[in-house]
Amino acid sequence: MSLLRHPRRSVHLFSGNPAGALRMLLLMVTCIALMFYDHQRGHLGRVHAALSTLVYPVQAAVNAPYALADWAQEKLATHAELVNKNTALRRQLRVDSVQLQRFAALEQENARLRKLLRAGTKVAGHVVLARLLAVDMDSFRHTVIINRGMYDKVHDGQILLDAHGIVGQVIRVGPVSSEAALITDPSQAIQVQINRTGLRTLAIGTADVDVLSLPYLPNSADVKQGDLLVSSGLDGRYPPDYPVAVVTAVHRDPAQPFATVVARPVADLDHGHDVLLYFPGKTSSPPAEPEPRTVKRTPGKKSR
Repeated sequence: MSLLRHPRRSVHLFSGNPAGALRMLLLMVTCIALMFYDHQRGHLGRVHAALSTLVYPVQAAVNAPYALADWAQEKLATHAELVNKNTALRRQLRVDSVQLQRFAALEQENARLRKLLRAGTKVAGHVVLARLLAVDMDSFRHTVIINRGMYDKVHDGQILLDAHGIVGQVIRVGPVSSEAALITDPSQAIQVQINRTGLRTLAIGTADVDVLSLPYLPNSADVKQGDLLVSSGLDGRYPPDYPVAVVTAVHRDPAQPFATVVARPVADLDHGHDVLLYFPGKTSSPPAEPEPRTVKRTPGKKSR
């Protein structure tokens, strides 16, 4: 119905316009001319900059959704990568911590072995390294099992040492292992002397790993707290002058003939895993003096 009422409007819509086509052609020619001029001379830089400034907000607005999507994807990927790296680092840290503890234990063990080897140079004879297999430290018995036996020429009564002092002696020998009693075992006694005065006495085990008793010292004996007790070596079994214990307490009761003296063993009886088996050296006889040489003279010749 609108077409019937306005026939001219429909005619103008679909009719051609020669002036508009001419203007379009002029604009195209102008654009081509400006592009050619700009390409040859390059004098339209300011115009490009101004147009770029005007168009930049539109470009930024159009590119914003894509930039936001890229940023979110990058952040998510970075976060996932950081989580994975953090998990891997934590796992590696646990492994390194265990390895570090092993290295620390090995370092301490090597230090103990070096001390043991240095201790072996302080005694006459030779020593053999032995490792503890079991320890029995109940109230009435202090014994250990070592990994040396008859095949290693271990014998009853053989002495055990460590880097600090005397540990004990072998009481039972097997083919490949042996049982030894510590010096604190109640069945053990060792002849010692006070290093400061040379006074000899007996040190007896008390079933306490930190206590040795010296029950045969009279009240008049010159002994005091801090005195070092060393083995006398007179029994031919213990190495002479090797540390045994340190006096920790001296109590004199005038009503008693003997003083109450206790000492603490210097050996690490409740630490470590290695000990030294002591093999006494044989005393070698001094070399015989050479006989005087005689010069035989031939008859008829005089000596010059």
